[in-house]
Amino acid sequence: MRLRTLLHATVVVLAVVAMAAAAHAADKVRVVTTIPDLKSLTEAVGGDLVDVESLTRGTQNFHEAEVRPSMMLKLRRADLLIENGLELDAWVDVAVQGANNANIVRGAPGRIEIARNVPILEVPSTRVDRSMGDVHPLGNPHFSLDPGLAPVITENILQGLVRVARQHRAAFEKNRQAFLAGIDSEMARWTKAMEPVKGAKIVVFHPDFIYFVTRFGLVQIGTVEDRPGIPPSPGHLVRLIEQMKQEKVKAVLVEPWNDKKLAERVAQEAGAKALVFASAVGAVKGADNYIAAIDYNIRMLAEALK
Repeated sequence: MRLRTLLHATVVVLAVVAMAAAAHAADKVRVVTTIPDLKSLTEAVGGDLVDVESLTRGTQNFHEAEVRPSMMLKLRRADLLIENGLELDAWVDVAVQGANNANIVRGAPGRIEIARNVPILEVPSTRVDRSMGDVHPLGNPHFSLDPGLAPVITENILQGLVRVARQHRAAFEKNRQAFLAGIDSEMARWTKAMEPVKGAKIVVFHPDFIYFVTRFGLVQIGTVEDRPGIPPSPGHLVRLIEQMKQEKVKAVLVEPWNDKKLAERVAQEAGAKALVFASAVGAVKGADNYIAAIDYNIRMLAEALK
């Protein structure tokens, strides 16, 4: 009898714990981001008050993400959708349409575009079309690679969270300020680490890195691709390698999802090194959050370019 009573009490306790956990989870703001950088930054602002999922992985080319039913399922439950904008994640509109969630359609309170108020680089000054390759008609959308833009990006995230959970504004603001204080501390260290290689010339495979390059004073002299997203011609590679030799380029930056073998061949022929760049959170081992991803790139480049 005592054993039965004990078992009954244990079941009751477990049930209460499960109900409390479920209630706690229900209290959290359910956020979906299009890319993992925004997931990490949203977690920094939201803390324990958010449950965040990303629709893509850091090892992917975000432009070419394939819309899947699993994306629609995540979006169906979302209170807030945070997108990058500038057509990096234009595919998300298809996923939203399939999710049947009125909270996150374009124009709804639960839809936030992070590009707002970001100073955009490489905005075309002339008309662009598909013959020019995978160009960025609204400007380069890879601004999350610049930690100096964290204040603007996290302010947009904060405003999005407040729109759907106004009661937590004070907690969100406190989390954001603590995160930005950490960024400021890291930025001082990163800037010092990159100071000896300031002005170093690099080549990139695809035009993803201009915000990072500009922030830390590197000089991008060319791309392995002749046109964005299109395999380079032999003639382009010959000219690029010769230019790299003349300008003593030490590094070719390549994304984890791109043609690393070609990057290595170009680098070897030019007397440089091919470096796999953490083009997003989760792109390489160790780049598990926003600060870790930036730190990985700083340490790698500071060593390779010295």
